[in-house]
Amino acid sequence: MIRVENVTYSYGEEPILEDISFNEEEHGITAIWGRNGAGKTTLMKLLAGHEKPNRGIVEIMGTAPYNRAEVVQYVCYMQEEHPFNNIWNVKDALRFGQYYYSNWDMDMAKRLLKIFKLHDKMKISKLSKGMKSALQFIIGISSNAEITILDEPSNGLDASMRKKMYQILRESQEEHPRLFLISTHHIEEIQPICDSIVVIHDKGAFIHGSIDEMREYGIWLAGGKDKIEEVTDGQNVLEVSKLGSRLKVMVDVPFNEKWKETASSHGLSIEKVKLQDYLLNKTEEVE
Repeated sequence: MIRVENVTYSYGEEPILEDISFNEEEHGITAIWGRNGAGKTTLMKLLAGHEKPNRGIVEIMGTAPYNRAEVVQYVCYMQEEHPFNNIWNVKDALRFGQYYYSNWDMDMAKRLLKIFKLHDKMKISKLSKGMKSALQFIIGISSNAEITILDEPSNGLDASMRKKMYQILRESQEEHPRLFLISTHHIEEIQPICDSIVVIHDKGAFIHGSIDEMREYGIWLAGGKDKIEEVTDGQNVLEVSKLGSRLKVMVDVPFNEKWKETASSHGLSIEKVKLQDYLLNKTEEVE
């Protein structure tokens, strides 16, 4: 479905993405995570055909998407700040979706308007940031595009609305299987519904794989300094905090029975690291 191979893209002399490679061949929900400025939005623009790589291969359903109108039938890309016409109202935006996407579901769009408390006659220029995010999300879901790309879809939404959004995403994926690519800063919230993750760092795909495997990694150990140093000798320690005469360390190992037994036998406490904290420390590690 998606092929990215040895892709480099630069703004002027500055490379934004460099020799990045990854493939997605199955339907599912893929989270794209990275620090600010890592290149997430640039990657999405390349996949949607809005930009052309300087080097390498980008393919959507076997076709290079740049300047290829036929790719529109496969891809719906909703940018974080989507450039809607300022004179449009919500109804105009839905008509835009209906015109571009052959599998458009207007009934779904109207149901989602009610859930997110939007109505046809609202002027887009008057919508709050959260309302605009909701409208972009509605278009993405209702497009039923084979590849649906959503850039920070939950921006400006409160926790209650974000929860509804994630539920709708999973239900839509189950009812109309497709590939969702979703960039997000709320990885802890969205990770339960995701199948895989791409971590963009240092201009490339630093990590790409199953999110089930990813969420198993990262443990906190706390206890006496000597015991901590003994059990972490030779391990990749991502963070160290001093608690008086005790240490608390984040270690890049799986949270499994082996490490639970090791911690218990050395009188150490152990707990799972949150995925967001783990990724922040992993990307800090290689800077």
